[in-house]
Amino acid sequence: MNRSTEWLSKWIYFLAASFYFTAVFLRSWLVYRGTPNNAQAMTLMLAFLVLAASESFISRRWSGYFPFYLVTQTILVFALFFLPEFSDFYPALLVVVSMQAMLRLKPWIVAAWIGICAVLMIWLYLQTFGMGEAIALALLNTTGYVFFGSYTLMMRRAQAAQDKNQALAVDLEGANDRLQEYSTQQEQLAVARERNRLARDLHDSVTQTVFSMTLTSQSALLLLERDPSQVRTQLERLYLLARSALAEMQVLIAELKPDQGAREGLEAALRRYLADSRFAEKLSVSLEVEGGGQLSPAEEQGLFHIAQEALNNILKHAGASQAQIHLRLATPFWMEIADQGRGFDLGQVPGSGKVGLASMRERAAEIGWELQITSAPGAGTRLRVEKSAMRERQT
Repeated sequence: MNRSTEWLSKWIYFLAASFYFTAVFLRSWLVYRGTPNNAQAMTLMLAFLVLAASESFISRRWSGYFPFYLVTQTILVFALFFLPEFSDFYPALLVVVSMQAMLRLKPWIVAAWIGICAVLMIWLYLQTFGMGEAIALALLNTTGYVFFGSYTLMMRRAQAAQDKNQALAVDLEGANDRLQEYSTQQEQLAVARERNRLARDLHDSVTQTVFSMTLTSQSALLLLERDPSQVRTQLERLYLLARSALAEMQVLIAELKPDQGAREGLEAALRRYLADSRFAEKLSVSLEVEGGGQLSPAEEQGLFHIAQEALNNILKHAGASQAQIHLRLATPFWMEIADQGRGFDLGQVPGSGKVGLASMRERAAEIGWELQITSAPGAGTRLRVEKSAMRERQT
């Protein structure tokens, strides 16, 4: 119910009540003027008017007032009905009371009250009219009670629905504000995660390569005075390290452009990395790809970084000259990286190694894959990362 409709409904209510009271008052004054019963009729009508006009004010401050009001107004109307002469028009005043009752009481209570009033009216009309006329007059008045009471009930329910809608609108606005706040927090969290990931990538790849470049350049400076013939070797190593750092930076930049990474694909990214990195100098890495299934860009990026971290660990810790990458792009999807190096005890991993393993497990969890590592001293290391069954069903 909008404001204009609410305003119109209230005016219809007040106009109907005013017209009924005015009509009964004029009829009473015309019938009883100049008679001994005029003062009594006017007094009772004035009492009815005062009670009707003050009902809303008192009911707002006294919740139990309306039942008393209903009984009092009913008694006043039937007291007017008992006046001599032509008093059959007074029951019309109960139209006003029926509208007020529908605003305050349950509909079944009002219906019971209307029924009682109808029975009393028939009995009182029978004192003056025959059965047919008594029933007809009682039905006429009862119809007015039902019609205007029903209208008031619909107005009451419409107002209740409006109040409920307004409350829901307030709740919805609050929920929307909370959702926006949550969305903002998620965006900030995503930004923080992305920053941490990039910082981790820089630490795992470029930072270490640049550190190696620094050591190589220092070695070249020392050899320049002691053994200039060895400087060429150090410069070649420095060149390879610079190419490796450039390739690693290109990978990180490509991550900021997911479309380019998606067009390149995981296999192409791995082959480019192996060709452009420093592995050719100390580590021979073979790549075998099986199947032609598709991975999401996030999965391809995650697997690429897991492979990158695993190869860095092999280069730094395994003491192996060869490594193999086996990539299966079919159900079940998995990737294995193996070497025949010195291996290690999983229960006694050094601090830096724990950081690398934790990083790979975190990357695997981010893309919904599971990582397993098998290793033993002198038996090499095998890393397997496999797409979880639930993740495969979702895709």
